[in-house]
Amino acid sequence: MTRRIVIIDDDQKLNELLKNYLQGFGFEIYASAGSESGLRLVRRVNPDLIILDVMLPVMDGFEVLRKLRQENSTPVIMLTARGEVTDRIVGLELGADDYLPKPFEPRELVARIQSVLRRGEQPAVQNKFRSSGLEVDFNRQAAWVDGKNLDLTSAEYELLTVFIRNRGKILDRDKLMDQLRGIEWEVFSRSVDVLVSRLRKKMDDDPRTPRFIKTVWGSGYRFLGESDE
Repeated sequence: MTRRIVIIDDDQKLNELLKNYLQGFGFEIYASAGSESGLRLVRRVNPDLIILDVMLPVMDGFEVLRKLRQENSTPVIMLTARGEVTDRIVGLELGADDYLPKPFEPRELVARIQSVLRRGEQPAVQNKFRSSGLEVDFNRQAAWVDGKNLDLTSAEYELLTVFIRNRGKILDRDKLMDQLRGIEWEVFSRSVDVLVSRLRKKMDDDPRTPRFIKTVWGSGYRFLGESDE
């Protein structure tokens, strides 16, 4: 199956270079140099992944990401020219799945794309998981709490499955980094905490009175849910 990718970057020369390069790896590439036109392109194409530049005119990449996350959970890799940690934190908090600082080697981008897309291809050892109002359908890669669809991004879904596989165990950042793929965790371990915060918010899980994810201060996190089956 050919995977479709939308690139939203105002550097038209880079768009053309990436389009030609990524097509060589079997991807179907669409590109837009504008934020609004990029959003329209995403709605029309319904891609498997989006490559989004932070430094866009008129509407920056963060605002584009906000609008995207209001509509869908398609994986997003952000391109950051400034390379600042704060930019990466903001992107991850808004729902980005990975980031890549400019300038970058095209082959590294391909590796990141393949890693993010592989998240949805991991075989499940069981079809469903239910626990205290949480339901996860591994075949559909979807999750609900009290009947509400969480609409998880690929990174959030992967984190949830890591917690479920290790329920009852305390997982520190290193253990989570070992089991999560796609983000440059070694350089930016704070992103693990950002991802946990994102997942908690969607699950409406208050860290002060946790229902699912408990912070074990000084140690890490522990998933509280036990299977109802």
